[in-house]
Amino acid sequence: MAGAIASRMSFSSLKRKQPKTFTVRIMTMDAEMEFNCEVKWKGKDLFDLVCRTLGLRETWFFGLQYMIKDTMAWLKMDKKVLDHDVPKEEPVTFHFLAKFYPENAEEELVQEITQHLFFLQVKKQILDEKIYCPPEASVLLASYAVQAKYGDYDPNVHKRGFLAQEELLPKGVINLYQMTPEMWEERITSWYGQHRGRARDEAEMEYLKIAQDLEMYGVNYFAIRFTIKPLDKKIDVFKFNSSKLRVNKLILQLCIGNHDLFMRRRKADSLEVQQMKAQAREEKARKQMERQRLAREKQMREEAERTRDELERRLLQLKEEATMANEALMRSEETADLLAEKAQITEEEAKLLAQKAAEAEQEMQRIKATAIRTEDEKRLMEQKVLEAEMLALKMAEESERRAKEADQLKQDLQEARDSERRAKQKLLEITSKSSYTPMNCSATTLPADLPTFSLISESLSFDFKDTDMKRLSMEIEKEKVEYMEKSKHLQEQLNELKTEIEALKLKERETAMDILHNENSDRGNSKHNTIKKPQAQGRRPICI
Repeated sequence: MAGAIASRMSFSSLKRKQPKTFTVRIMTMDAEMEFNCEVKWKGKDLFDLVCRTLGLRETWFFGLQYMIKDTMAWLKMDKKVLDHDVPKEEPVTFHFLAKFYPENAEEELVQEITQHLFFLQVKKQILDEKIYCPPEASVLLASYAVQAKYGDYDPNVHKRGFLAQEELLPKGVINLYQMTPEMWEERITSWYGQHRGRARDEAEMEYLKIAQDLEMYGVNYFAIRFTIKPLDKKIDVFKFNSSKLRVNKLILQLCIGNHDLFMRRRKADSLEVQQMKAQAREEKARKQMERQRLAREKQMREEAERTRDELERRLLQLKEEATMANEALMRSEETADLLAEKAQITEEEAKLLAQKAAEAEQEMQRIKATAIRTEDEKRLMEQKVLEAEMLALKMAEESERRAKEADQLKQDLQEARDSERRAKQKLLEITSKSSYTPMNCSATTLPADLPTFSLISESLSFDFKDTDMKRLSMEIEKEKVEYMEKSKHLQEQLNELKTEIEALKLKERETAMDILHNENSDRGNSKHNTIKKPQAQGRRPICI
């Protein structure tokens, strides 16, 4: 009994020592996760747990966002989770989003997961029209989004209407033009077909490289009040603020974070970042070699399939020729049998006619030998003899004609037999060809496990030395030059698309953002020019 009491006390003490927990739900752009968190956890503990779960190492771009009375707020790293003004009902919901944006996505984003999360978030902001995007650029971005989702364009698979259920363009762009969904799909597909060979991560990076040049990319907007100080020193200093203290703190927090990220870009990479970039380069090279290997295997498979189809077509053709030869042989045999039967009948008729002619000759001789005593009988007899001679002559001619016909039939029979012999010889040749064809087919057809080949058994090892890194750097520089040329060509294509759809534009449906964008384009103003002007005047721009 004492043991039972002791065990009950130990269980009660263990239960009291267990920390209290609460449930947290984390919403990313493409997933949903739930965690049990301890009450004493700070924001950094929860944030690190989410990053470890996602396998994310570039943590300085992201944060956990929540809503307070229709106002967004970010979880502070040094403050307990439950000390924030978050809803008390469980699970407590946070959104894992990009808080700060890179100036150059291709150079700053190292991990593929980082790039993918940025792609999904920027794409959603463009579709929700939180980032203004011109119509021609929207079509191009939509084509890269389709490439990232569906892979290379295949007209046999991606038939007309396959994008009917996809949300690819902002509603403002769709409503601005008198164009049907089929017309939009046709223009997106024409761009989509030009992206052949790009992997998902490459298509997403091209999307970000275009989106980062949009005017509203990476910009947060707040309703604030301005106070401007003129040149007169007696007037108050210029300042701005918001009606909500929470928004003021949020603006300050974003300013500090952007400044820290600005300074981070200007410093040398830390050891961790250097290792991440080295691993990313090695992974990129490995994937490139893997794609090349798969491309070679695909080409070999396609060649093997073409060879197989050609052999099957040839075999089918030989079978058809053999069938036709068999039918011709059967017809020849039937013709020969008919000719032989007809020749036999003709020969029997000739014999019968010859027999009748002989009988007529005998009758003529008998009549001549018979003495006719009277003149009338003599004349009658002469007449009968004449008729008998005429009949004998006709029967002789008929017999000769029948004999010639019999000879002609014999000649036709001989020709039919020669034709039958030639048909049999041709059938024998076709049969011999068919017997050799499977051997050739088996010699040229590749094994069923073609995709594996002998390459599967090989272990691919990569030894990246300094010379390899220099070579890779030179290739990267070369790619940058090619990218500049492609960008120029891309801009020309965008201008062509803009000119093409301009005739279908509805002026009365233009929004304030459309009008402002057109005015800036006509003046030659862009986000980059706006940033460069204060720098040229000796002032540093502030990006929020």
